[in-house]
Amino acid sequence: MARNLSNLHAPRKANTGRKRVGRGMGSGMGKTSTRGHKGQGSRSGSSLMRGFEGGQMPLHRRLPKRGFTNIFRTPYTVVNLDRIAGRIAALGVKEIGLDDYRKLGLASSKKALIKILGSGELTSAVTVHAHKFSKSAAEKIEKAGGKAVVLGA
Repeated sequence: MARNLSNLHAPRKANTGRKRVGRGMGSGMGKTSTRGHKGQGSRSGSSLMRGFEGGQMPLHRRLPKRGFTNIFRTPYTVVNLDRIAGRIAALGVKEIGLDDYRKLGLASSKKALIKILGSGELTSAVTVHAHKFSKSAAEKIEKAGGKAVVLGA
């Protein structure tokens, strides 16, 4: 059957009003106001913590805790040499500064701290500016005839 103006209708429960409780027996929600009889949830001011399981030990306390999160960790954006080599070959760049990482698609923001890792090989001499270098990355950059410049040191 084709849909047109003559057979349009709202989805089920689209026009349902707010539940008004405690408005007399005729409303179907009088007397106990949909709270049931007695018990914790029927009392005024009742609010349970997230994950409450009726007094049973909650799941988040039953499961074992593992690991450690270092709140002083400094997050670095990791860039491998093979990705730098690919961008250099395509564009013929001789020097990579902090602004260039974002332009070349190697970092997501200008403010990112950059660490260069030594996965891959460099074929051309290039000066690389970064906040940190792994030993192998610095060796490979200098072996190719370039320079590894540590920023903020």
